[in-house]
Amino acid sequence: MLENHAKLMQFFSSTDEVIGRKRLQKMIYILKKCDIPFEERYQFHFYGPYSEELTLRVEEMCNLGFISETKEEKKNYYQYRYRLTENGREFLNHYEMDLPPLEESIKEMNGKTSRFLELVSTMLFFENLTKEEVSEKVYSVKSTQNYTDEDISDGWKFIEKLRSFH
Repeated sequence: MLENHAKLMQFFSSTDEVIGRKRLQKMIYILKKCDIPFEERYQFHFYGPYSEELTLRVEEMCNLGFISETKEEKKNYYQYRYRLTENGREFLNHYEMDLPPLEESIKEMNGKTSRFLELVSTMLFFENLTKEEVSEKVYSVKSTQNYTDEDISDGWKFIEKLRSFH
């Protein structure tokens, strides 16, 4: 059971912090689609792929004191920041992990907007289709985001770049 928690803590140990619940969901999903062995199941949701399992697991790790969650009030919404705590680091020291290095992938994803990560995760959710069909799906299910052909092209390049790291 704790192996999946440890994988997530390994993810958090590879970055200073993750800002935003949506960003966290998309980052884990994208890594999973790049063959990083995260076990969380995803379904398609309003903002793209979403895992209730991931939400619950992060909540458990916060309750155990392994991850800190800081809630910040923005203009008209709340934003959450996640960091690995010292207790989390100590736990990881006692747990053998066999994950490839994640730092480069996480750095790349943290440099992108949540909107872009939503696009990329949506594209990956439908990647069993042809690229043309993926574009049609994106335009259909994400019509309010007004993604362009250039956005989708950038998304494919980004996916290729991330997959080259692993």
